[in-house]
Amino acid sequence: MPVATSRAPITWRQGLHGLGAAFGSPQPAAALPDPYWIAHDRDVATLLGLDEHWMSSDEALRALSGNTVLPGSTPLATVYGGHQFGVWAGRLGDGRAVLLGETAQGQEIQLKGSGRTPYSRGGDGRAVLRSSIREFLAGTAMHGLGISTTRALALVGSPLPVQREEQETAAVLTRVAPSFIRFGHFEWFASQGQTTELRQLADYVIERYYPECRDADGAGGNAYAGLLRAVSERTAHLIAQWQAVGFMHGVMNTDNMSILGLTLDYGPFQFMDGYDPRHICNHSDPLGRYAFDEQPGVGHWNVACLARALLPLIADVALAQTVIAAYTPAFHDAYLARMRAKLGLRAAFEGDEACIADLLRLLASERVDYPIFWRRLSHAAASGDHAPVRGLFIDGAAWDAWLLSFKKLLALDGKAPEADLMLKTNPQYVLRNHLAELAIRDAKLGDFSTVQALQRVLAHPFDEHPGHDDWAGFPPDWAGTLSLSCSS
Repeated sequence: MPVATSRAPITWRQGLHGLGAAFGSPQPAAALPDPYWIAHDRDVATLLGLDEHWMSSDEALRALSGNTVLPGSTPLATVYGGHQFGVWAGRLGDGRAVLLGETAQGQEIQLKGSGRTPYSRGGDGRAVLRSSIREFLAGTAMHGLGISTTRALALVGSPLPVQREEQETAAVLTRVAPSFIRFGHFEWFASQGQTTELRQLADYVIERYYPECRDADGAGGNAYAGLLRAVSERTAHLIAQWQAVGFMHGVMNTDNMSILGLTLDYGPFQFMDGYDPRHICNHSDPLGRYAFDEQPGVGHWNVACLARALLPLIADVALAQTVIAAYTPAFHDAYLARMRAKLGLRAAFEGDEACIADLLRLLASERVDYPIFWRRLSHAAASGDHAPVRGLFIDGAAWDAWLLSFKKLLALDGKAPEADLMLKTNPQYVLRNHLAELAIRDAKLGDFSTVQALQRVLAHPFDEHPGHDDWAGFPPDWAGTLSLSCSS
Protein backbone atom coordinates (compact mmCIF):
# COMPACT_ATOMS: atom_id res chain seq x y z
CA MET A 1 0.00 0.00 0.00
CA PRO A 2 1.64 3.29 -1.09
CA VAL A 3 2.07 6.14 1.36
CA ALA A 4 0.92 9.65 0.47
CA THR A 5 3.99 11.72 -0.34
CA SER A 6 2.97 15.30 0.46
CA ARG A 7 3.19 16.91 3.89
CA ALA A 8 1.07 14.96 6.36
CA PRO A 9 -2.30 16.75 6.77
CA ILE A 10 -2.92 15.00 10.12
CA THR A 11 -0.76 14.87 13.22
CA TRP A 12 -1.23 11.54 14.95
CA ARG A 13 -0.75 10.69 18.61
CA GLN A 14 -0.45 7.44 20.50
CA GLY A 15 -3.86 5.99 21.21
CA LEU A 16 -5.36 2.52 21.12
CA HIS A 17 -2.52 1.41 18.87
CA GLY A 18 -0.16 1.65 21.83
CA LEU A 19 -1.87 -1.05 23.88
CA GLY A 20 -0.14 -3.89 22.06
CA ALA A 21 -0.67 -6.84 19.76
CA ALA A 22 -3.47 -8.42 21.81
CA PHE A 23 -5.85 -5.63 20.88
CA GLY A 24 -5.91 -6.00 17.12
CA SER A 25 -4.12 -6.81 13.91
CA PRO A 26 -2.23 -4.44 11.59
CA GLN A 27 -4.37 -4.29 8.47
CA PRO A 28 -3.99 -1.92 5.53
CA ALA A 29 -7.13 -1.02 3.65
CA ALA A 30 -7.80 -2.81 0.38
CA ALA A 31 -7.53 -0.61 -2.68
CA LEU A 32 -10.83 0.74 -3.97
CA PRO A 33 -10.90 0.96 -7.76
CA ASP A 34 -11.91 4.18 -9.51
CA PRO A 35 -12.98 6.09 -6.39
CA TYR A 36 -15.09 9.23 -6.61
CA TRP A 37 -16.33 11.80 -4.11
CA ILE A 38 -19.91 11.69 -2.89
CA ALA A 39 -19.82 14.12 0.06
CA HIS A 40 -17.78 15.36 2.96
CA ASP A 41 -18.50 17.27 6.15
CA ARG A 42 -16.70 20.61 6.46
CA ASP A 43 -17.41 20.82 10.19
CA VAL A 44 -15.76 17.47 10.83
CA ALA A 45 -12.84 18.48 8.63
CA THR A 46 -12.41 21.60 10.74
CA LEU A 47 -12.58 19.48 13.89
CA LEU A 48 -9.63 17.50 12.54
CA GLY A 49 -7.71 20.57 11.39
CA LEU A 50 -8.14 19.75 7.68
CA ASP A 51 -8.58 22.60 5.25
CA GLU A 52 -10.95 22.69 2.30
CA HIS A 53 -8.10 22.64 -0.20
CA TRP A 54 -6.82 19.30 1.08
CA MET A 55 -10.31 17.84 1.37
CA SER A 56 -10.90 18.45 -2.34
CA SER A 57 -7.52 17.08 -3.41
CA ASP A 58 -6.69 13.86 -5.21
CA GLU A 59 -4.47 12.95 -2.27
CA ALA A 60 -7.46 13.09 0.08
CA LEU A 61 -9.53 10.99 -2.32
CA ARG A 62 -6.81 8.33 -2.46
CA ALA A 63 -6.29 8.33 1.31
CA LEU A 64 -9.98 8.26 2.25
CA SER A 65 -10.76 5.50 -0.23
CA GLY A 66 -8.00 3.30 1.20
CA ASN A 67 -5.75 3.53 -1.84
CA THR A 68 -2.89 5.24 0.02
CA VAL A 69 -1.86 5.43 3.67
CA LEU A 70 -1.62 8.83 5.30
CA PRO A 71 1.88 9.53 6.63
CA GLY A 72 2.18 8.41 10.23
CA SER A 73 -0.92 6.22 10.10
CA THR A 74 -0.71 2.51 10.97
CA PRO A 75 -4.10 1.00 10.05
CA LEU A 76 -5.38 -1.47 12.63
CA ALA A 77 -8.39 -3.79 12.85
CA THR A 78 -9.35 -4.22 16.51
CA VAL A 79 -10.65 -7.40 18.13
CA TYR A 80 -13.80 -7.59 20.22
CA GLY A 81 -16.65 -9.96 20.99
CA GLY A 82 -20.29 -9.42 21.77
CA HIS A 83 -23.81 -10.63 22.40
CA GLN A 84 -25.88 -10.55 19.23
CA PHE A 85 -29.66 -10.74 19.68
CA GLY A 86 -29.02 -11.88 23.25
CA VAL A 87 -26.63 -14.73 22.37
CA TRP A 88 -22.88 -14.74 22.90
CA ALA A 89 -21.34 -14.60 19.42
CA GLY A 90 -17.69 -15.14 20.34
CA ARG A 91 -14.96 -13.28 18.52
CA LEU A 92 -16.16 -10.53 16.21
CA GLY A 93 -13.89 -7.52 15.65
CA ASP A 94 -13.55 -4.93 12.92
CA GLY A 95 -14.60 -7.07 9.99
CA ARG A 96 -14.88 -4.26 7.46
CA ALA A 97 -13.17 -1.30 9.10
CA VAL A 98 -9.66 -0.21 9.96
CA LEU A 99 -8.60 2.35 12.53
CA LEU A 100 -6.18 4.79 10.95
CA GLY A 101 -5.17 6.26 14.29
CA GLU A 102 -5.94 9.03 16.73
CA THR A 103 -5.39 12.66 15.80
CA ALA A 104 -3.80 15.38 17.88
CA GLN A 105 -7.35 16.69 18.43
CA GLY A 106 -8.26 13.46 20.25
CA GLN A 107 -10.40 12.00 17.48
CA GLU A 108 -10.08 8.48 16.10
CA ILE A 109 -10.48 8.02 12.35
CA GLN A 110 -11.77 4.80 10.78
CA LEU A 111 -12.30 3.69 7.22
CA LYS A 112 -15.48 1.61 7.05
CA GLY A 113 -15.92 -0.66 4.02
CA SER A 114 -12.19 -0.86 3.43
CA GLY A 115 -11.92 -4.61 2.76
CA ARG A 116 -11.33 -7.88 4.53
CA THR A 117 -9.60 -8.14 7.90
CA PRO A 118 -8.76 -11.12 10.15
CA TYR A 119 -12.20 -10.57 11.73
CA SER A 120 -14.33 -10.59 8.58
CA ARG A 121 -15.70 -14.10 9.28
CA GLY A 122 -16.09 -14.95 5.61
CA GLY A 123 -17.42 -11.55 4.61
CA ASP A 124 -16.02 -9.37 1.86
CA GLY A 125 -15.20 -6.50 4.19
CA ARG A 126 -16.96 -4.01 1.97
CA ALA A 127 -19.76 -1.53 2.59
CA VAL A 128 -22.30 -0.70 -0.08
CA LEU A 129 -23.32 2.72 -1.34
CA ARG A 130 -26.83 2.38 0.09
CA SER A 131 -25.87 1.73 3.72
CA SER A 132 -22.95 4.16 3.59
CA ILE A 133 -25.22 7.02 2.53
CA ARG A 134 -27.58 6.17 5.37
CA GLU A 135 -24.76 6.22 7.93
CA PHE A 136 -23.23 9.41 6.53
CA LEU A 137 -26.56 11.22 6.82
CA ALA A 138 -27.43 9.63 10.17
CA GLY A 139 -24.31 10.97 11.85
CA THR A 140 -25.10 14.44 10.52
CA ALA A 141 -28.74 14.21 11.63
CA MET A 142 -28.01 12.97 15.14
CA HIS A 143 -25.29 15.55 15.72
CA GLY A 144 -27.67 18.25 14.54
CA LEU A 145 -30.24 17.01 17.06
CA GLY A 146 -27.67 17.22 19.85
CA ILE A 147 -27.53 13.44 20.32
CA SER A 148 -24.15 11.82 20.96
CA THR A 149 -22.96 10.04 17.84
CA THR A 150 -20.09 8.99 15.67
CA ARG A 151 -19.71 11.31 12.69
CA ALA A 152 -18.46 11.04 9.14
CA LEU A 153 -15.71 13.07 7.52
CA ALA A 154 -16.21 11.83 3.98
CA LEU A 155 -18.01 9.37 1.76
CA VAL A 156 -16.34 7.88 -1.31
CA GLY A 157 -17.97 5.64 -3.91
CA SER A 158 -16.69 3.15 -6.46
CA PRO A 159 -18.10 1.07 -9.33
CA LEU A 160 -16.71 -2.05 -7.59
CA PRO A 161 -19.58 -4.60 -7.49
CA VAL A 162 -20.61 -5.92 -4.06
CA GLN A 163 -23.14 -8.71 -3.61
CA ARG A 164 -25.79 -8.36 -0.89
CA GLU A 165 -29.45 -9.27 -1.40
CA GLU A 166 -28.73 -7.95 -4.88
CA GLN A 167 -25.62 -6.69 -6.60
CA GLU A 168 -24.69 -3.19 -5.45
CA THR A 169 -21.64 -0.94 -5.62
CA ALA A 170 -19.03 -0.25 -2.97
CA ALA A 171 -18.37 2.79 -0.82
CA VAL A 172 -15.95 3.75 1.95
CA LEU A 173 -17.07 5.92 4.85
CA THR A 174 -14.51 7.83 6.91
CA ARG A 175 -15.87 7.70 10.45
CA VAL A 176 -14.75 9.95 13.30
CA ALA A 177 -15.26 9.64 17.06
CA PRO A 178 -13.30 10.24 20.25
CA SER A 179 -13.19 6.45 20.53
CA PHE A 180 -14.71 3.42 18.79
CA ILE A 181 -14.21 1.17 21.84
CA ARG A 182 -17.30 -0.94 22.48
CA PHE A 183 -18.73 -2.99 25.31
CA GLY A 184 -17.62 -5.97 23.22
CA HIS A 185 -13.93 -5.09 23.56
CA PHE A 186 -14.21 -5.72 27.30
CA GLU A 187 -16.39 -8.78 26.81
CA TRP A 188 -13.83 -10.41 24.55
CA PHE A 189 -10.94 -10.25 26.99
CA ALA A 190 -13.17 -11.30 29.89
CA SER A 191 -14.45 -14.29 27.90
CA GLN A 192 -10.88 -15.40 27.23
CA GLY A 193 -9.78 -15.01 30.84
CA GLN A 194 -7.27 -12.35 29.74
CA THR A 195 -7.48 -10.30 32.91
CA THR A 196 -4.21 -8.49 32.26
CA GLU A 197 -5.47 -7.17 28.92
CA LEU A 198 -8.89 -6.46 30.42
CA ARG A 199 -7.28 -4.33 33.11
CA GLN A 200 -5.02 -2.65 30.56
CA LEU A 201 -8.03 -1.69 28.45
CA ALA A 202 -10.02 -0.46 31.45
CA ASP A 203 -7.09 1.61 32.70
CA TYR A 204 -6.66 3.12 29.25
CA VAL A 205 -10.34 4.07 29.02
CA ILE A 206 -10.35 5.54 32.53
CA GLU A 207 -7.19 7.54 31.93
CA ARG A 208 -8.29 8.88 28.55
CA TYR A 209 -12.04 9.37 28.97
CA TYR A 210 -13.11 8.92 32.60
CA PRO A 211 -10.32 10.20 34.87
CA GLU A 212 -12.91 11.13 37.49
CA CYS A 213 -13.41 7.39 38.11
CA ARG A 214 -10.12 7.33 40.01
CA ASP A 215 -12.01 9.29 42.67
CA ALA A 216 -15.12 7.16 42.45
CA ASP A 217 -16.68 8.01 45.80
CA GLY A 218 -20.11 6.95 44.57
CA ALA A 219 -18.77 3.52 43.64
CA GLY A 220 -17.09 2.67 46.92
CA GLY A 221 -13.75 4.12 45.81
CA ASN A 222 -13.51 1.36 43.20
CA ALA A 223 -12.29 2.89 39.92
CA TYR A 224 -13.64 0.03 37.81
CA ALA A 225 -17.05 0.25 39.42
CA GLY A 226 -16.82 3.98 38.79
CA LEU A 227 -16.17 3.26 35.13
CA LEU A 228 -19.20 0.98 34.99
CA ARG A 229 -21.33 3.64 36.64
CA ALA A 230 -20.18 6.36 34.24
CA VAL A 231 -20.79 4.21 31.16
CA SER A 232 -24.16 3.13 32.52
CA GLU A 233 -25.23 6.74 33.04
CA ARG A 234 -24.10 7.80 29.57
CA THR A 235 -25.93 4.85 28.04
CA ALA A 236 -29.10 5.66 29.94
CA HIS A 237 -28.96 9.29 28.87
CA LEU A 238 -28.29 8.34 25.24
CA ILE A 239 -31.26 6.00 25.04
CA ALA A 240 -33.46 8.60 26.73
CA GLN A 241 -32.55 10.92 23.86
CA TRP A 242 -33.39 8.20 21.34
CA GLN A 243 -36.80 7.56 22.88
CA ALA A 244 -37.70 11.23 23.09
CA VAL A 245 -36.88 11.94 19.44
CA GLY A 246 -38.38 8.66 18.18
CA PHE A 247 -35.13 7.03 17.03
CA MET A 248 -34.73 3.26 16.68
CA HIS A 249 -31.25 1.78 16.41
CA GLY A 250 -32.36 -1.63 15.19
CA VAL A 251 -29.35 -3.71 16.31
CA MET A 252 -28.47 -2.98 19.93
CA ASN A 253 -25.99 -5.84 20.22
CA THR A 254 -23.29 -5.30 22.83
CA ASP A 255 -20.69 -5.00 20.07
CA ASN A 256 -22.66 -1.99 18.80
CA MET A 257 -22.64 -0.21 22.17
CA SER A 258 -20.14 2.61 22.65
CA ILE A 259 -18.13 2.86 25.86
CA LEU A 260 -18.57 6.64 25.52
CA GLY A 261 -22.34 6.57 25.10
CA LEU A 262 -22.23 7.42 21.39
CA THR A 263 -24.75 6.23 18.83
CA LEU A 264 -22.61 3.68 17.01
CA ASP A 265 -23.01 1.50 13.90
CA TYR A 266 -25.99 2.72 11.91
CA GLY A 267 -27.60 -0.25 10.20
CA PRO A 268 -31.38 -0.71 10.00
CA PHE A 269 -32.08 2.45 12.03
CA GLN A 270 -35.26 4.46 11.65
CA PHE A 271 -36.87 7.63 12.92
CA MET A 272 -40.49 7.14 13.87
CA ASP A 273 -43.20 8.07 11.38
CA GLY A 274 -46.61 7.18 12.84
CA TYR A 275 -46.10 6.63 16.57
CA ASP A 276 -46.04 2.94 17.40
CA PRO A 277 -44.17 1.95 20.57
CA ARG A 278 -43.94 -1.64 19.34
CA HIS A 279 -42.48 -0.73 15.96
CA ILE A 280 -39.65 -2.99 14.75
CA CYS A 281 -37.42 -1.25 12.24
CA ASN A 282 -35.18 -4.26 11.54
CA HIS A 283 -36.53 -6.93 9.20
CA SER A 284 -33.92 -9.29 10.70
CA ASP A 285 -35.59 -9.00 14.15
CA PRO A 286 -38.90 -10.86 13.79
CA LEU A 287 -39.31 -11.33 17.57
CA GLY A 288 -38.92 -7.63 18.24
CA ARG A 289 -35.99 -7.82 20.64
CA TYR A 290 -34.99 -4.34 19.51
CA ALA A 291 -38.46 -2.85 19.05
CA PHE A 292 -38.74 0.83 19.93
CA ASP A 293 -40.16 0.38 23.43
CA GLU A 294 -37.65 -2.39 24.22
CA GLN A 295 -34.62 -0.13 23.76
CA PRO A 296 -34.39 1.17 27.36
CA GLY A 297 -34.54 -2.36 28.76
CA VAL A 298 -31.99 -3.62 26.24
CA GLY A 299 -29.67 -0.82 27.28
CA HIS A 300 -29.96 -2.08 30.87
CA TRP A 301 -29.28 -5.66 29.74
CA ASN A 302 -26.22 -4.54 27.80
CA VAL A 303 -24.87 -2.64 30.80
CA ALA A 304 -25.26 -5.85 32.81
CA CYS A 305 -23.15 -7.64 30.19
CA LEU A 306 -20.47 -4.99 30.58
CA ALA A 307 -20.67 -5.42 34.34
CA ARG A 308 -20.03 -9.16 34.01
CA ALA A 309 -17.02 -8.41 31.83
CA LEU A 310 -15.63 -5.93 34.37
CA LEU A 311 -16.36 -8.12 37.39
CA PRO A 312 -12.81 -9.59 37.56
CA LEU A 313 -11.62 -6.00 38.08
CA ILE A 314 -14.46 -4.74 40.28
CA ALA A 315 -14.16 -7.90 42.43
CA ASP A 316 -17.38 -7.11 44.29
CA VAL A 317 -20.63 -8.59 42.99
CA ALA A 318 -22.85 -6.57 45.33
CA LEU A 319 -21.18 -3.32 44.30
CA ALA A 320 -21.58 -4.16 40.61
CA GLN A 321 -25.26 -4.94 41.16
CA THR A 322 -25.77 -1.63 42.94
CA VAL A 323 -24.19 0.23 40.03
CA ILE A 324 -26.32 -1.61 37.47
CA ALA A 325 -29.48 -0.88 39.45
CA ALA A 326 -28.83 2.86 39.07
CA TYR A 327 -29.37 2.61 35.30
CA THR A 328 -33.16 2.53 35.51
CA PRO A 329 -33.65 5.72 37.56
CA ALA A 330 -30.98 7.45 35.47
CA PHE A 331 -32.91 6.61 32.29
CA HIS A 332 -36.23 7.54 33.86
CA ASP A 333 -35.03 10.97 34.98
CA ALA A 334 -33.27 11.74 31.70
CA TYR A 335 -36.26 10.66 29.64
CA LEU A 336 -38.73 12.71 31.66
CA ALA A 337 -36.47 15.74 31.35
CA ARG A 338 -36.42 15.36 27.57
CA MET A 339 -40.20 14.88 27.36
CA ARG A 340 -40.86 17.88 29.60
CA ALA A 341 -38.74 19.99 27.26
CA LYS A 342 -40.76 18.73 24.30
CA LEU A 343 -43.86 20.04 26.11
CA GLY A 344 -42.17 23.35 26.86
CA LEU A 345 -41.71 22.67 30.57
CA ARG A 346 -38.45 23.78 32.16
CA ALA A 347 -39.23 22.14 35.50
CA ALA A 348 -41.14 19.19 36.89
CA PHE A 349 -44.85 19.53 37.61
CA GLU A 350 -46.82 17.25 39.87
CA GLY A 351 -48.72 14.91 37.57
CA ASP A 352 -46.63 15.65 34.48
CA GLU A 353 -45.39 12.06 34.15
CA ALA A 354 -48.96 10.73 33.97
CA CYS A 355 -49.81 13.49 31.51
CA ILE A 356 -46.92 12.45 29.24
CA ALA A 357 -47.96 8.80 29.44
CA ASP A 358 -51.55 9.72 28.52
CA LEU A 359 -50.32 11.70 25.53
CA LEU A 360 -48.17 8.83 24.24
CA ARG A 361 -51.11 6.43 24.54
CA LEU A 362 -53.21 8.87 22.55
CA LEU A 363 -50.55 9.18 19.84
CA ALA A 364 -50.22 5.39 19.68
CA SER A 365 -53.96 4.83 19.44
CA GLU A 366 -54.09 6.61 16.08
CA ARG A 367 -50.47 6.19 14.94
CA VAL A 368 -50.15 9.98 14.81
CA ASP A 369 -47.07 11.15 12.93
CA TYR A 370 -44.52 11.67 15.71
CA PRO A 371 -42.25 14.44 14.33
CA ILE A 372 -45.11 16.42 12.77
CA PHE A 373 -47.18 16.26 15.97
CA TRP A 374 -44.42 17.71 18.11
CA ARG A 375 -43.51 20.44 15.62
CA ARG A 376 -47.14 21.50 15.21
CA LEU A 377 -47.55 21.51 18.99
CA SER A 378 -44.50 23.77 19.23
CA HIS A 379 -46.00 26.25 16.79
CA ALA A 380 -49.35 26.05 18.59
CA ALA A 381 -47.63 27.03 21.84
CA ALA A 382 -46.39 30.17 20.08
CA SER A 383 -49.60 31.07 18.22
CA GLY A 384 -52.32 29.70 20.51
CA ASP A 385 -53.92 27.98 17.51
CA HIS A 386 -54.23 24.24 18.18
CA ALA A 387 -56.37 23.49 15.11
CA PRO A 388 -53.41 22.13 13.06
CA VAL A 389 -52.60 19.78 15.94
CA ARG A 390 -56.21 18.68 16.35
CA GLY A 391 -56.31 17.94 12.63
CA LEU A 392 -53.84 15.10 13.14
CA PHE A 393 -56.41 13.13 15.14
CA ILE A 394 -59.43 11.25 13.84
CA ASP A 395 -60.90 11.45 17.35
CA GLY A 396 -60.59 15.17 17.89
CA ALA A 397 -62.51 14.94 21.16
CA ALA A 398 -59.79 12.71 22.61
CA TRP A 399 -57.21 15.36 21.74
CA ASP A 400 -59.39 18.07 23.26
CA ALA A 401 -59.64 16.10 26.48
CA TRP A 402 -55.88 15.65 26.74
CA LEU A 403 -55.22 19.31 25.94
CA LEU A 404 -57.68 20.36 28.65
CA SER A 405 -55.95 18.13 31.20
CA PHE A 406 -52.57 19.55 30.20
CA LYS A 407 -53.81 23.12 30.59
CA LYS A 408 -55.19 22.28 34.04
CA LEU A 409 -51.79 20.88 34.97
CA LEU A 410 -50.09 24.08 33.84
CA ALA A 411 -52.63 26.23 35.67
CA LEU A 412 -51.47 24.79 38.98
CA ASP A 413 -48.22 26.75 38.58
CA GLY A 414 -49.67 29.53 36.49
CA LYS A 415 -47.21 28.91 33.65
CA ALA A 416 -47.57 28.33 29.93
CA PRO A 417 -45.44 26.11 27.67
CA GLU A 418 -42.31 27.90 26.47
CA ALA A 419 -42.55 27.93 22.70
CA ASP A 420 -38.89 28.81 22.18
CA LEU A 421 -37.82 25.77 24.18
CA MET A 422 -40.20 23.57 22.19
CA LEU A 423 -38.99 24.85 18.83
CA LYS A 424 -35.40 24.11 19.89
CA THR A 425 -36.36 20.64 21.14
CA ASN A 426 -38.82 19.37 18.53
CA PRO A 427 -37.10 19.27 15.12
CA GLN A 428 -38.61 20.34 11.84
CA TYR A 429 -36.54 17.70 10.03
CA VAL A 430 -35.47 14.18 10.88
CA LEU A 431 -33.87 11.57 8.64
CA ARG A 432 -36.95 9.59 7.76
CA ASN A 433 -36.42 6.38 5.79
CA HIS A 434 -37.99 7.74 2.63
CA LEU A 435 -35.66 10.76 2.62
CA ALA A 436 -32.62 8.52 2.83
CA GLU A 437 -34.13 6.38 0.08
CA LEU A 438 -34.55 9.41 -2.20
CA ALA A 439 -30.88 10.27 -1.71
CA ILE A 440 -29.86 6.67 -2.39
CA ARG A 441 -31.92 6.42 -5.57
CA ASP A 442 -30.39 9.61 -6.96
CA ALA A 443 -26.89 8.56 -5.95
CA LYS A 444 -27.25 5.25 -7.79
CA LEU A 445 -27.82 7.34 -10.91
CA GLY A 446 -24.69 9.38 -10.21
CA ASP A 447 -26.52 12.40 -8.76
CA PHE A 448 -25.25 13.25 -5.27
CA SER A 449 -27.08 16.56 -4.92
CA THR A 450 -29.82 15.07 -2.75
CA VAL A 451 -27.27 13.57 -0.35
CA GLN A 452 -25.57 16.95 -0.07
CA ALA A 453 -28.80 18.92 0.29
CA LEU A 454 -30.09 16.57 2.99
CA GLN A 455 -26.76 16.90 4.75
CA ARG A 456 -27.14 20.68 4.87
CA VAL A 457 -30.74 20.53 6.13
CA LEU A 458 -30.16 17.81 8.73
CA ALA A 459 -27.18 19.66 10.16
CA HIS A 460 -29.68 22.32 11.33
CA PRO A 461 -32.90 20.35 11.91
CA PHE A 462 -34.66 22.94 14.10
CA ASP A 463 -34.45 25.66 11.46
CA GLU A 464 -36.83 26.38 8.62
CA HIS A 465 -35.28 25.59 5.22
CA PRO A 466 -37.25 27.28 2.43
CA GLY A 467 -37.58 25.06 -0.59
CA HIS A 468 -37.47 21.87 1.45
CA ASP A 469 -40.87 21.98 3.13
CA ASP A 470 -41.77 18.63 1.59
CA TRP A 471 -38.96 16.99 3.58
CA ALA A 472 -40.78 18.02 6.76
CA GLY A 473 -44.10 16.65 5.55
CA PHE A 474 -45.87 13.33 5.83
CA PRO A 475 -44.06 10.32 4.35
CA PRO A 476 -45.40 9.06 1.02
CA ASP A 477 -47.39 5.83 0.92
CA TRP A 478 -44.46 3.93 -0.55
CA ALA A 479 -42.38 4.67 2.56
CA GLY A 480 -44.31 1.95 4.36
CA THR A 481 -42.98 -0.64 1.92
CA LEU A 482 -39.31 0.03 2.73
CA SER A 483 -37.62 -2.90 4.43
CA LEU A 484 -34.40 -2.64 6.43
CA SER A 485 -32.23 -5.50 7.56
CA CYS A 486 -28.84 -5.95 9.21
CA SER A 487 -27.23 -5.38 5.80
CA SER A 488 -28.90 -1.97 5.39
